[in-house]
Amino acid sequence: RPPGSDPALEPYVQTRIFKIIVIGDSNVGKTCLTFRFCGGTFPGKTEATIGVDFREKTVEIEGERIKVQVWDTAGQERFRKSMVEHYYRNVHAVVFVYDVTKMSSFTNLKTWIEECNGHAVSPLVPRVLVGNKCDLKDLIQVPSSLALKFADAHNMLLFETSAKDPQESQNVDAIFMCLACRLKAQRSLPCRDTEGWLGQPPPHSRRLDEASGKGSCPC
Repeated sequence: RPPGSDPALEPYVQTRIFKIIVIGDSNVGKTCLTFRFCGGTFPGKTEATIGVDFREKTVEIEGERIKVQVWDTAGQERFRKSMVEHYYRNVHAVVFVYDVTKMSSFTNLKTWIEECNGHAVSPLVPRVLVGNKCDLKDLIQVPSSLALKFADAHNMLLFETSAKDPQESQNVDAIFMCLACRLKAQRSLPCRDTEGWLGQPPPHSRRLDEASGKGSCPC
Protein backbone atom coordinates (compact mmCIF):
# COMPACT_ATOMS: atom_id res chain seq x y z
CA ARG A 1 0.00 0.00 0.00
CA PRO A 2 1.50 3.42 -0.90
CA PRO A 3 2.55 5.59 2.07
CA GLY A 4 -0.23 7.85 3.25
CA SER A 5 -2.99 5.96 1.41
CA ASP A 6 -6.31 5.45 3.11
CA PRO A 7 -6.92 1.69 3.71
CA ALA A 8 -10.68 2.31 3.68
CA LEU A 9 -10.47 3.41 0.04
CA GLU A 10 -8.35 0.51 -1.15
CA PRO A 11 -11.22 -1.83 -2.24
CA TYR A 12 -12.63 0.95 -4.42
CA VAL A 13 -9.31 1.86 -5.98
CA GLN A 14 -8.66 -1.77 -6.91
CA THR A 15 -12.02 -2.33 -8.61
CA ARG A 16 -11.61 -2.61 -12.37
CA ILE A 17 -14.25 -1.58 -14.88
CA PHE A 18 -14.92 -3.51 -18.07
CA LYS A 19 -16.94 -1.57 -20.63
CA ILE A 20 -19.09 -3.85 -22.81
CA ILE A 21 -21.23 -2.36 -25.56
CA VAL A 22 -24.38 -3.98 -27.00
CA ILE A 23 -25.10 -3.43 -30.71
CA GLY A 24 -27.90 -4.40 -33.09
CA ASP A 25 -31.11 -3.36 -34.81
CA SER A 26 -34.03 -1.82 -32.96
CA ASN A 27 -36.37 -4.25 -31.20
CA VAL A 28 -33.95 -7.18 -31.07
CA GLY A 29 -33.95 -7.06 -27.26
CA LYS A 30 -30.72 -5.25 -26.41
CA THR A 31 -32.27 -3.35 -23.50
CA CYS A 32 -33.99 -6.48 -22.18
CA LEU A 33 -30.71 -8.41 -22.21
CA THR A 34 -28.96 -5.72 -20.18
CA PHE A 35 -31.90 -5.59 -17.74
CA ARG A 36 -31.78 -9.36 -17.30
CA PHE A 37 -28.05 -9.39 -16.62
CA CYS A 38 -27.78 -6.31 -14.40
CA GLY A 39 -31.08 -6.54 -12.54
CA GLY A 40 -32.03 -10.19 -12.89
CA THR A 41 -35.46 -9.34 -14.29
CA PHE A 42 -37.24 -8.84 -17.59
CA PRO A 43 -38.73 -5.34 -17.88
CA GLY A 44 -42.52 -5.30 -18.04
CA LYS A 45 -42.44 -2.50 -20.58
CA THR A 46 -39.65 -0.88 -22.56
CA GLU A 47 -39.51 2.11 -24.85
CA ALA A 48 -37.11 2.67 -27.70
CA THR A 49 -33.68 3.60 -26.41
CA ILE A 50 -32.87 7.20 -27.29
CA GLY A 51 -29.15 7.80 -27.31
CA VAL A 52 -27.33 5.60 -24.80
CA ASP A 53 -28.30 3.88 -21.56
CA PHE A 54 -25.80 2.14 -19.36
CA ARG A 55 -26.16 -0.28 -16.50
CA GLU A 56 -23.65 -1.82 -14.13
CA LYS A 57 -23.20 -5.02 -12.22
CA THR A 58 -20.41 -5.83 -9.81
CA VAL A 59 -19.25 -9.42 -10.08
CA GLU A 60 -16.58 -11.49 -8.39
CA ILE A 61 -14.21 -13.52 -10.52
CA GLU A 62 -11.49 -15.58 -8.88
CA GLY A 63 -11.64 -13.43 -5.77
CA GLU A 64 -11.49 -10.10 -7.61
CA ARG A 65 -14.42 -7.68 -7.65
CA ILE A 66 -15.00 -6.33 -11.15
CA LYS A 67 -17.56 -3.82 -12.30
CA VAL A 68 -19.14 -4.80 -15.61
CA GLN A 69 -20.46 -1.68 -17.31
CA VAL A 70 -22.96 -2.52 -20.08
CA TRP A 71 -23.77 0.19 -22.61
CA ASP A 72 -27.01 -0.13 -24.56
CA THR A 73 -27.43 2.07 -27.63
CA ALA A 74 -30.33 3.06 -29.83
CA GLY A 75 -30.71 0.88 -32.91
CA GLN A 76 -32.23 3.70 -34.96
CA GLU A 77 -29.85 5.92 -36.87
CA ARG A 78 -31.68 9.14 -36.00
CA PHE A 79 -30.99 8.53 -32.30
CA ARG A 80 -27.36 7.53 -32.79
CA LYS A 81 -25.56 10.23 -34.76
CA SER A 82 -24.44 12.39 -31.84
CA MET A 83 -23.67 9.43 -29.57
CA VAL A 84 -21.61 7.01 -31.62
CA GLU A 85 -18.15 8.37 -30.86
CA HIS A 86 -18.79 8.30 -27.11
CA TYR A 87 -20.24 4.83 -27.37
CA TYR A 88 -17.18 3.22 -28.92
CA ARG A 89 -14.62 5.06 -26.80
CA ASN A 90 -12.47 2.83 -24.56
CA VAL A 91 -14.59 -0.25 -25.24
CA HIS A 92 -13.32 -3.60 -23.94
CA ALA A 93 -15.84 -6.01 -25.52
CA VAL A 94 -18.71 -5.97 -28.01
CA VAL A 95 -22.00 -7.92 -28.02
CA PHE A 96 -23.80 -8.10 -31.38
CA VAL A 97 -27.50 -8.95 -31.00
CA TYR A 98 -30.03 -10.14 -33.56
CA ASP A 99 -33.60 -11.41 -33.31
CA VAL A 100 -33.84 -15.09 -34.27
CA THR A 101 -37.39 -14.45 -35.53
CA LYS A 102 -36.35 -11.64 -37.88
CA MET A 103 -33.93 -12.47 -40.67
CA SER A 104 -33.31 -8.80 -41.52
CA SER A 105 -31.82 -8.20 -38.05
CA PHE A 106 -29.35 -11.00 -38.80
CA THR A 107 -28.39 -9.80 -42.27
CA ASN A 108 -27.91 -6.28 -40.89
CA LEU A 109 -25.16 -7.54 -38.59
CA LYS A 110 -22.67 -6.88 -41.38
CA THR A 111 -23.53 -3.18 -41.17
CA TRP A 112 -23.06 -3.15 -37.41
CA ILE A 113 -19.69 -4.88 -37.73
CA GLU A 114 -18.64 -2.31 -40.32
CA GLU A 115 -19.65 0.52 -38.00
CA CYS A 116 -17.70 -1.06 -35.16
CA ASN A 117 -14.59 -1.47 -37.29
CA GLY A 118 -15.04 2.05 -38.64
CA HIS A 119 -14.61 3.44 -35.15
CA ALA A 120 -11.21 1.83 -34.75
CA VAL A 121 -12.28 -0.93 -32.37
CA SER A 122 -9.28 -3.25 -32.28
CA PRO A 123 -9.65 -6.78 -33.69
CA LEU A 124 -8.27 -7.92 -30.32
CA VAL A 125 -11.39 -6.64 -28.55
CA PRO A 126 -13.51 -9.75 -27.76
CA ARG A 127 -16.83 -9.98 -29.61
CA VAL A 128 -19.78 -12.32 -29.18
CA LEU A 129 -22.90 -12.94 -31.23
CA VAL A 130 -26.26 -13.27 -29.48
CA GLY A 131 -29.46 -14.60 -31.04
CA ASN A 132 -32.28 -13.34 -28.82
CA LYS A 133 -35.95 -14.42 -28.50
CA CYS A 134 -35.23 -18.13 -28.88
CA ASP A 135 -38.33 -18.82 -26.75
CA LEU A 136 -40.43 -18.05 -29.86
CA LYS A 137 -39.67 -21.45 -31.37
CA ASP A 138 -42.48 -21.42 -33.94
CA LEU A 139 -41.34 -18.08 -35.38
CA ILE A 140 -37.61 -18.71 -35.80
CA GLN A 141 -36.22 -17.53 -39.15
CA VAL A 142 -32.48 -17.71 -38.45
CA PRO A 143 -31.30 -21.32 -38.09
CA SER A 144 -28.55 -22.03 -35.58
CA SER A 145 -26.34 -23.48 -38.31
CA LEU A 146 -26.40 -20.20 -40.26
CA ALA A 147 -25.66 -18.14 -37.14
CA LEU A 148 -22.81 -20.44 -36.15
CA LYS A 149 -21.25 -20.15 -39.59
CA PHE A 150 -21.44 -16.36 -39.37
CA ALA A 151 -19.97 -16.35 -35.86
CA ASP A 152 -17.08 -18.58 -36.91
CA ALA A 153 -16.36 -16.37 -39.91
CA HIS A 154 -16.04 -13.36 -37.63
CA ASN A 155 -14.21 -15.09 -34.77
CA MET A 156 -17.12 -14.75 -32.34
CA LEU A 157 -18.76 -17.05 -29.83
CA LEU A 158 -22.46 -17.66 -30.45
CA PHE A 159 -25.12 -17.57 -27.74
CA GLU A 160 -28.79 -18.26 -28.44
CA THR A 161 -31.01 -17.18 -25.58
CA SER A 162 -34.13 -15.36 -24.45
CA ALA A 163 -34.07 -12.31 -22.23
CA LYS A 164 -37.76 -12.90 -21.51
CA ASP A 165 -37.64 -16.54 -20.40
CA PRO A 166 -36.55 -16.77 -16.70
CA GLN A 167 -35.12 -20.22 -17.38
CA GLU A 168 -32.63 -18.61 -19.75
CA SER A 169 -31.29 -16.16 -17.17
CA GLN A 170 -28.15 -18.21 -16.56
CA ASN A 171 -27.42 -18.20 -20.28
CA VAL A 172 -27.81 -14.42 -20.37
CA ASP A 173 -25.40 -14.13 -17.43
CA ALA A 174 -22.98 -16.41 -19.25
CA ILE A 175 -22.73 -13.97 -22.17
CA PHE A 176 -21.36 -11.16 -20.05
CA MET A 177 -19.50 -13.30 -17.50
CA CYS A 178 -17.67 -15.11 -20.29
CA LEU A 179 -16.50 -11.77 -21.66
CA ALA A 180 -15.52 -10.52 -18.20
CA CYS A 181 -13.51 -13.69 -17.54
CA ARG A 182 -11.78 -13.40 -20.87
CA LEU A 183 -10.94 -9.75 -20.29
CA LYS A 184 -9.61 -10.49 -16.83
CA ALA A 185 -7.39 -13.21 -18.23
CA GLN A 186 -6.00 -11.38 -21.25
CA ARG A 187 -5.78 -7.75 -20.17
CA SER A 188 -4.09 -5.77 -17.48
CA LEU A 189 -6.54 -2.88 -17.34
CA PRO A 190 -5.82 0.21 -15.28
CA CYS A 191 -7.42 0.30 -11.84
CA ARG A 192 -10.12 2.93 -11.55
CA ASP A 193 -12.24 4.29 -8.79
CA THR A 194 -15.60 2.56 -9.02
CA GLU A 195 -17.31 5.90 -9.48
CA GLY A 196 -15.02 6.88 -12.34
CA TRP A 197 -15.65 6.15 -16.01
CA LEU A 198 -13.63 4.60 -18.80
CA GLY A 199 -14.49 7.55 -20.96
CA GLN A 200 -17.05 10.06 -19.71
CA PRO A 201 -20.72 9.19 -20.32
CA PRO A 202 -22.08 11.11 -23.30
CA PRO A 203 -24.77 13.77 -23.00
CA HIS A 204 -28.28 12.38 -22.50
CA SER A 205 -26.95 8.99 -21.35
CA ARG A 206 -28.41 7.47 -18.21
CA ARG A 207 -26.97 5.35 -15.43
CA LEU A 208 -29.90 3.11 -14.64
CA ASP A 209 -29.34 0.29 -12.18
CA GLU A 210 -26.71 -1.73 -10.41
CA ALA A 211 -26.72 -5.17 -8.90
CA SER A 212 -24.03 -7.31 -7.35
CA GLY A 213 -23.29 -10.95 -7.84
CA LYS A 214 -20.64 -13.62 -7.72
CA GLY A 215 -19.71 -15.88 -10.55
CA SER A 216 -17.02 -18.02 -12.00
CA CYS A 217 -16.13 -18.15 -15.64
CA PRO A 218 -18.89 -19.96 -17.54
CA CYS A 219 -16.71 -20.64 -20.56
